[in-house]
Amino acid sequence: MTRVIQPKQSIIPVVNAKIQRNDPCWCGSGKKYKKCHLKEDEVKRRFNLSSPNEQTVINRSEEFIQGMRETCQLAKNTLQMVADNIQIGITTNQINTWVHQYTLDHGAIPAPLNYKGFPKSTCTSINEVICHGIPDDTILKEGDIINVDVTCNLNGYFGDTSRTFLMGECSEDAKKICSVSEECLRRGIAAVKPYGRIGDIGAVIQEYAHSMNCSVVEKFVGHGIGKSFHEEPQVPHFGRKGNGPLIVPGMFFTIEPMINLGKKGVHILEDNWTAMTEDGKLSAQFEHTIFVTENGIEVMTE
Repeated sequence: MTRVIQPKQSIIPVVNAKIQRNDPCWCGSGKKYKKCHLKEDEVKRRFNLSSPNEQTVINRSEEFIQGMRETCQLAKNTLQMVADNIQIGITTNQINTWVHQYTLDHGAIPAPLNYKGFPKSTCTSINEVICHGIPDDTILKEGDIINVDVTCNLNGYFGDTSRTFLMGECSEDAKKICSVSEECLRRGIAAVKPYGRIGDIGAVIQEYAHSMNCSVVEKFVGHGIGKSFHEEPQVPHFGRKGNGPLIVPGMFFTIEPMINLGKKGVHILEDNWTAMTEDGKLSAQFEHTIFVTENGIEVMTE
C-alpha cells in the first residue's frame, strides 16, 4: 500500500555547517572534511543525531533482519499465490478472500485491513485506478489490467509488494504501461546505493517514464517499512539525482512507481481511497521492499 506524500519536517540545524568539503576535519585528524567525517555528519543530520559516537548506519539486530526476511517472503508467496489463481471471470472480492485467508493461514495479519479505515485485506486496482482500489463484486474481463497490492504483518514485521497482471488478450497500451512500470521499478532498484540519495531513485524512474511518453504519479510515494507499515524515509518516484535524504545502511523501504499512460493527475473517489487517473487513461504499478546494506541492497520480496 502506497503512502500519501507528506510535507517534510524541518531538520535540526547542522553541526559543523560552516565547514567546507576541503577544509580540515573538525576532529583534528588532519584529513580533509570530505575524506573524514562528512558522510557521518550527513547521516547525523538526516536522523537528528547528536552524539559523536553515533554510527553512520541504522543498526539492525539479526532478529530484526530475519523478521523482515520472513514477512517479505510471505508477502512474495502471497502475491505468487494470487498470480497462480487470478483469471478472467473472478471478482476482486475473491482475490481479497484468497489474500486474507492465505495470510491468516501462515500466522500473519493482512496489514491493509482496517488500516486508517481501509475495509479490505488487499488493494485491487483495475485499469485507470492508480492505487488503493477496494475489492468488491467487480468481475475481471478480457483486456483488463489489475494491480494487486499485498502487505503482511508477521510477528510485528511488515512486508509489502505488488504486481500488475494482464488479463488475457490486452491492448498495446495495456502492455506498454505494464512494461514501462515494471522497468521503472527495475531501474529504481538499480539506483539504490549505500550513501547515495533518495532522489537518485526518483530521477531514473522519471527519466525513463518520460522517455516512454508516460507520466509519474507524484501524490503517492514509496516509504520506509519495518515494525510499522509506513515509516521514514518517503521515497518519491520523481526528483533530481543527488537530492533528498541520504540512503543509509540498515534502511528498509519500498519502491513502488505508479506510472500513467496519460497525465499524472489523480482523482480520489468519495470512498476516500480509490485513486483514479484524472484523464481516465491506464495506470500500472509494481513494488518491492528493499534492504540497504553496507555493500549494496537486498530485494526482500523478489
